Amino acid sequence: HTLYTIKYEAPHILTDKIDAELQKFNLSLNPFNPNSIIAKVNNNEAVEVDEWFTEVFNKSMEVSRNSDGVFDITCAPLVNLWGFGFNKKDSVTPAMIDSLKTFVGYRKVHLEGKKIVKDDPRLLLNCSAIAKGYSCDVIARLLEKEGVENYMILIGGEVVVKGVNQNGVCCAIATSGNYRNFYIKDGKKYAHTIDPRTGYPAEQSVLSATIVANDCMTADAYATAFMAMGLEKARQMADSVPEIEYYVIYADE
Repeated sequence: HTLYTIKYEAPHILTDKIDAELQKFNLSLNPFNPNSIIAKVNNNEAVEVDEWFTEVFNKSMEVSRNSDGVFDITCAPLVNLWGFGFNKKDSVTPAMIDSLKTFVGYRKVHLEGKKIVKDDPRLLLNCSAIAKGYSCDVIARLLEKEGVENYMILIGGEVVVKGVNQNGVCCAIATSGNYRNFYIKDGKKYAHTIDPRTGYPAEQSVLSATIVANDCMTADAYATAFMAMGLEKARQMADSVPEIEYYVIYADE
């Protein structure tokens, strides 16, 4: 379950419309809902994807290319292998990682028309690192359509705000952090972020990354990429992606 808070200025209450939109969103991108599009894609059922799925998929691929594969929506099998908080870390072997890597990697899945085509049927998509941010955008669009001009949407830690501020502009912000979620082995800190290219936890100094962008989907995805890339690489990437600004908290000597 994800907590959300939505504040808006409107002549009438829009709760029912907001709830209906979130339910519709669940049926597109919630991998835990067996009737969702993403669940059917993962089960290799014949399914046509909708516009929401398409937008999230295309943005995911864009961020994967820009981050050199550090952001990857196919890496769920590796994440599951290590377990939450790396509680299975002592039982993970290189052979296990190699076998999973045969069906992990953003280059192994494509969108052709309205169909997802996988190089390997075992490939799984998990958009949790981008879909929460996108759900903020979806609700923002709904409010815009209803003529709402001042609002704040907060869904599971991701935020979109619009309204009366100095510049009168809308922006989105997302934060990804592991300052509560790391373990120390041989004196080194390991984050809860997996590097999908190696299959191993990313050993990084970045404790928290906050990204400001025009839409929350973009902010959400890059915040995740920052966590796994480390400071210098993330800085270099950010320089090549002019639409984002960032604030990073990191640990060093």
